[in-house]
Amino acid sequence: MCDTLVAIGNATADGSVILAKNSDRAPNEAQRLVYLPHARHEAGAKVACTYIEVPQVPETYEVVLSQPFWLWGAEMGANECGVAIGNEAVFTREPYEKGPGLTGMDLLRLALERAATAREALEVITGLLGTYGQGGNCAFGQKLYYHNSFIIADPTEAWVLETAGRYWAAERVRSVRAISNALTIGREWDLASPGLVEHAIEKGWCRSREEFDFARCYSDPLMTWGAGGRPRQRRATELLTAHKGQITPATMMGFLRDHGPAGSDPRWHPSRGLRGTTLCMHALWGPLRSSQTAGSMVAHLAPDLQTFWLTGTSTPCTGLFKPVFLKGAGLPDIGPAPTGTADPASLWWTHERLHRAVIEDYAARLGLYRRERDALEGEFVAGAAELQARYRSAPPEERASALAAFTASCFTRAAEATARWHKAVTASPARRSPVLFSLAWRSYSRRAALR
Repeated sequence: MCDTLVAIGNATADGSVILAKNSDRAPNEAQRLVYLPHARHEAGAKVACTYIEVPQVPETYEVVLSQPFWLWGAEMGANECGVAIGNEAVFTREPYEKGPGLTGMDLLRLALERAATAREALEVITGLLGTYGQGGNCAFGQKLYYHNSFIIADPTEAWVLETAGRYWAAERVRSVRAISNALTIGREWDLASPGLVEHAIEKGWCRSREEFDFARCYSDPLMTWGAGGRPRQRRATELLTAHKGQITPATMMGFLRDHGPAGSDPRWHPSRGLRGTTLCMHALWGPLRSSQTAGSMVAHLAPDLQTFWLTGTSTPCTGLFKPVFLKGAGLPDIGPAPTGTADPASLWWTHERLHRAVIEDYAARLGLYRRERDALEGEFVAGAAELQARYRSAPPEERASALAAFTASCFTRAAEATARWHKAVTASPARRSPVLFSLAWRSYSRRAALR
């Protein structure tokens, strides 16, 4: 399951738009960071998505993506124009197209590659929905079908787009907004697909246009409850509202690390809870807590130069956000792309060794390096702000070179710190974790051949 948050200019400290997302996937579903340069394509070319091909456009934008290793699409990402998107699984009464189709992650990537503004991205997604629908299995190691919602942002505005099959509604964000694994648009929206209300009346989900409520009419109540999205959406909204006018990228990073009100208890442990109702998600066993946060992003959409803060690793409470810039800067060499089998040379699995050691005795072991982690991340944030000010008006090549060097330095320092922290954590004796929690994680690690 997942959570996406956004604050537009009237709610942030510097007047910029900031989008944040936690991508929650299966515990061994490694996520990779992908950089794709601006490209031109031959007439008549096709693009092979996860399950189907669609016609390619003449030109695609430069993008950075956080992508489950086995999918063509992405859970979140951004492009050179400053468009950033996060998507969520939602469960609706509309039938799922289980044959080959476009996944929500495919729609997200296609929109980033093709749209220069948030409104254009919304139109790309809804246009593709109308032509191809959405379909195909969306889970690693099991079968799971769902529809999708999105927050789509650029440096001037943000939109919430929620879908049910080929039907959809969209709402322009007025200040702050959060979505999780549940439909949230009710009686008011700014844009909608043709026949949205009439279809609900025809199905008997409401009796009249006056009675129509998109979320109430189209939601699958049982699956939506099981996904735990409503309590997470409420928690995210509480955090955004409480910090309105003061929200920064660092604030959003803190939100993505949130474990709810109980998380402030020094005895808190990630084994707590029947359902996945915390923004920073930790897996257990069973269908209600089978996901962990597999990757995180905070997109700082300043008008002149955007910074994309990506972990490239699981559970942000145990990891680090690193800065990435586009317009020629891109990603450094971060090692081989991960898969579902542990690879100590990959960024994701290197951190996963640390994460799985920490959760054996969460409070004590995270406490061994949390202060150093926060200080290092603070240096990255301060350094990015300094570079933005220094190179805002610099020639593009000079700026790209400086930003690329800074990104490479941050990834290198993060890797060195992760190695130090893993050594310190594994040298510290762990108190016994709850039995079911320990058994679940031993099973996940055994399946991934992680030792």
